[in-house]
Amino acid sequence: QVRLVESGGGSVQAGGSLSLSCAVSGVTDGTYCMAWFRQVPGKKREPVAAIYTGDSGTYYRDSVKGRVTISQDNTKRTLYLQMNNLKPEDTAMYYCAAEETEAPPNWGSGGYCYSSTYKYWGQGTQVTVSP
Repeated sequence: QVRLVESGGGSVQAGGSLSLSCAVSGVTDGTYCMAWFRQVPGKKREPVAAIYTGDSGTYYRDSVKGRVTISQDNTKRTLYLQMNNLKPEDTAMYYCAAEETEAPPNWGSGGYCYSSTYKYWGQGTQVTVSP
């Protein structure tokens, strides 16, 4: 059973930075899509960034491109989200997610993971950005 535990959330002023981590356990030797999502109360959960463990292909939400970097360690045991130049509209609960899968060879792996559905979820970590 895959288990995901997020950490690193907090409160910052606009323009500041935060680094989120997601400790991953229970994964197999297979390939995974891993992603960060966020949700504001009353709104639908939305993907922020995704990565494919097979080739480290990534994909980002347009509104975070250039400000956010998703990465993983080589063992797939930790997923990271480095967020810089944070804006008040980045305020949300952030969740990491994982799904064991193989990206199709004719589809960009990062984009495939960005649009995938996910079986395993963490409990979330709150990010609050003040003006």
